[in-house]
Amino acid sequence: MHVSMQKIQILFPNPLMGRVRAIASEEDRPVSEVIRRAVERFLDMRSEKPIPHRKLPTFRGGKILVSPEHLKEAIYDDESL
Repeated sequence: MHVSMQKIQILFPNPLMGRVRAIASEEDRPVSEVIRRAVERFLDMRSEKPIPHRKLPTFRGGKILVSPEHLKEAIYDDESL
């Protein structure tokens, strides 16, 4: 079975790349195969557990008591502030 591949360039921080190379060496596999398998596993995990869309809570403060034109006046005239 022949699978078509695409070549891409990915930048890894040196410590992460060192870990990937160590695993590749330990398993006697190319780095590209280790990365492909990791990506496959990541995608498989995501497809198993879809994140449910949650409805965000909302708040209704009620009826507006002061018009926008008079808001500043109402704030500064309020002596309880």
